[in-house]
Amino acid sequence: MEFGSPVPAVAQALAAGFAERELLDWGGVALRLTGVGVVEPPEFAEGRAMLRTATPVVMKGSGYSADGVRGPRQAWVLPTEPEWAGYFQGNLRRKAETLGLDAGVSLDSVSWVGPKRSFTVGQGAKPGATVEVELSGAPETLRALWSWGLGQANSAGFGWVAA
Repeated sequence: MEFGSPVPAVAQALAAGFAERELLDWGGVALRLTGVGVVEPPEFAEGRAMLRTATPVVMKGSGYSADGVRGPRQAWVLPTEPEWAGYFQGNLRRKAETLGLDAGVSLDSVSWVGPKRSFTVGQGAKPGATVEVELSGAPETLRALWSWGLGQANSAGFGWVAA
């Protein structure tokens, strides 16, 4: 099981807390902890990253149909839909700005899209798909995105980047 954070101090605190435990109650499932290790993000020294997610990436769109009619606000879009790239790009930049990092990160290409998957979270289902994307930007920003995850609802397990 992997836990992550784009803030090193948070990741270190998680690791220290887990290291003191033998058992973790995860939603009623007892998990025996046999070791704790830190996985450092790649350097991305060239300012380019090819990231593939292990869990689906979810993104909300505008809710407008092709003919300009506004639908439900819970308008989830998939990587194969026209709005996805723009909303995904905006999400990358907001994450960088939130962390005080260089927000000049770009989605250069989507090289692979997995099958659509929907998971119930809270009050409804969130559809998404695993993806492989090529990004460019400051190495520190790319490392933070690798640790944070791609798309929305990362704290619910969506958009987790495969190590």
